[in-house]
Amino acid sequence: MKFKHLKITYQQHSALVLIDRPKKLNALHRETLSEISQALEELIQEHRVRVILISGAGDKAFVAGADIAEFSDFNAAQGEELSKSGHEMVFDAIANCPKPIIAAINGYALGGGLELAMAAHIRIASDQAMMGLPEVSLGLIPGYGGTQRLPKLIGKGRALEMICTAGMIDAQKAAAWGLVNRVVPHATLVEVCLNLAAKIAQNSSSAIALAIDAVNASDTPEGFAVEIENFGRCFDTQDFTEGTQAFLHKKKPKFN
Repeated sequence: MKFKHLKITYQQHSALVLIDRPKKLNALHRETLSEISQALEELIQEHRVRVILISGAGDKAFVAGADIAEFSDFNAAQGEELSKSGHEMVFDAIANCPKPIIAAINGYALGGGLELAMAAHIRIASDQAMMGLPEVSLGLIPGYGGTQRLPKLIGKGRALEMICTAGMIDAQKAAAWGLVNRVVPHATLVEVCLNLAAKIAQNSSSAIALAIDAVNASDTPEGFAVEIENFGRCFDTQDFTEGTQAFLHKKKPKFN
């Protein structure tokens, strides 16, 4: 399927989803969110794709927030529906995707842009990236998971500092606080992310999907039970047979 606001390219077992609204600093609006949702559905079904990368077009922004003009006249009910539909359609879909999603943060990741990155499983930042949740400066709060995911990544105190000041932090501080996995030179960002994706793609896709599911359950009372169940489910997969037999015969596994 062709998209108006996304560009998708493929390399071996990876797909790079580029949010392509550079004149708007890749700001999210309803049409873009809908396209991201559709792209995710397609890439999950695409067998050759084992890892998904998300980044922004241009050198300035990953995603510099939401398109405020779209909801500036909303009432409370409309605002709640905006948040709910965004969660279900995109942000939770990213977090629960059975294929690993890497956010390649190439510039400003603000508001919904940072929330998009936080929903991803892994975050790699350019040394030029800046991150923040400026919603309170608009009379809002983060509505796409920012109040929930940010404290889990960097702690409640730091999260409230970022949210209540509406300020930005640079990539180095984001790494020190645990908001991103690492910081790399801007020019090498996509290359680093593709190399990471290639390493991931060498492993069992079925086991990775079950691992993502178990890790996502780690904040719930059922976390250990999910791990136990998913560990058991691995034993009924072809990947388990391939992986263990390759190990026992001192060969490299070839996962489908």
